[in-house]
Amino acid sequence: MEGFPKTIRLEDKRDKTDMSITFRLMAAEDGSRMLAFARQLQAHDLMFLRRDITQQTSIDNWIRDIESGLMHTILAENETAQKTTVVGYSSLFRNDFDWSRHVAEIRVLVSEPMRKSGLGRALTREAFNVALVLGIQKIAARMTLDQTGARTVFEELGFRPEAVLKDEVKDREGKTHDILLMATDVETFLARGDAYGLSR
Repeated sequence: MEGFPKTIRLEDKRDKTDMSITFRLMAAEDGSRMLAFARQLQAHDLMFLRRDITQQTSIDNWIRDIESGLMHTILAENETAQKTTVVGYSSLFRNDFDWSRHVAEIRVLVSEPMRKSGLGRALTREAFNVALVLGIQKIAARMTLDQTGARTVFEELGFRPEAVLKDEVKDREGKTHDILLMATDVETFLARGDAYGLSR
């Protein structure tokens, strides 16, 4: 897909320095790096996902979905003198139902140190640009009701609640959590991108 890799500049909120972040499309050889990224996240951060991506089998399924065209994932990488590290990603997942090919689910995860840097918003913008290329018209997002930070960000980006799924997920301690479904349409999001500070 055209447009990748690309590099943006963000401010590191910890020390107010600029850092360079590279966006590129995930490939099969990125499996081990994504597993390492997932395993340094808090368990609660992962509950809105349909798979436990801290497990190798889930990463293998993810890669198969990429190769089949059901999943499109954008990696965010921070390159330092020591190494290149995955610090976040956004994914678009399309199911294979004939009547819902115009809809995709967005999943965005950012490492703890990179939160509030603007990376999540930038990854969301990139996912919507990919959605436009793919002909996707509607984007849905899932989160637990107590993920208030994520809900606030998506609301600011124009997403609106569509449903609450009661007791939809169960954490590792056996406690159930409700899932909030939010959605917006691609053209509206991109048309209003400048208002969100997300110009293309």
